[in-house]
Amino acid sequence: MSDYLELIQTHGLLPHPEGGFYKETYRSEFSTGIFYLLLKGQKSSFHRIKSDEMWHFYGGDSLSVVEITADGKIKETVLNNKNVQYVVPAGVWFGAYLPVGSEYAFVGCTVAPAFHFSDFEMGDKARMLAEFPVAKVMIEKLLV
Repeated sequence: MSDYLELIQTHGLLPHPEGGFYKETYRSEFSTGIFYLLLKGQKSSFHRIKSDEMWHFYGGDSLSVVEITADGKIKETVLNNKNVQYVVPAGVWFGAYLPVGSEYAFVGCTVAPAFHFSDFEMGDKARMLAEFPVAKVMIEKLLV
C-alpha cells in the first residue's frame, strides 16, 4: 500500500471542497485543526477565510503555498522538512499545489479563531483575473 493511501485510511481522510483530502482533528470556539493531504495532480484552489491559518508540514514531499498579496503579486512559500510551519494571514487569497517531482504532502492546518465553512470563500476565476491580472498564470493554475 502506498504511503498516501495508508494516510487516507489510517486517519479517515475525506475529499475537501477546495481539493485534496482532510479530517478535522480539533475544534473549540478558539481554534480548529485539520489533517490535510494533497496528492500529485491535485491542488488547493484559491480561497480565503476570515482567520489566520497556520500550516504544519508532517511528511511526504514539498508543497507550495501560494498567496496573492495586497498589491496583486504572487508570493510562494515552500513547506518541507526544512521549512515546517507557515501562517497565511486572515483575508488573503491562497491555495497550494505540489511542485514537479512531489507525489504527496501531508500537512496540518490550524485556524484561529475557529474555522467555519460560512467564513470560507472560494475564488471566482473571472473575478480574480479582473482584480489581479499580474497573477494570471497562477490563478489559471489554481482555479478551474
